[in-house]
Amino acid sequence: MTTNGKEQPAQHRPAELFTGSERPYDPEDLVKASGREPTPSSLEWARRLIAEEGPGAIERYLP
Repeated sequence: MTTNGKEQPAQHRPAELFTGSERPYDPEDLVKASGREPTPSSLEWARRLIAEEGPGAIERYLP
């Protein structure tokens, strides 16, 4: 029996967990992760943040 009380696991989990900066992302991904709408001004904000902080900029918005 599994931890969900069934014979089969509830779902298959990935072998590795990834954070946002381990894979490529674009300004629109950063805008959406921050909870904003992708407007021209928010996309420009995301471009500046990525340029200033590098790939790790998205880390503060991901669980």
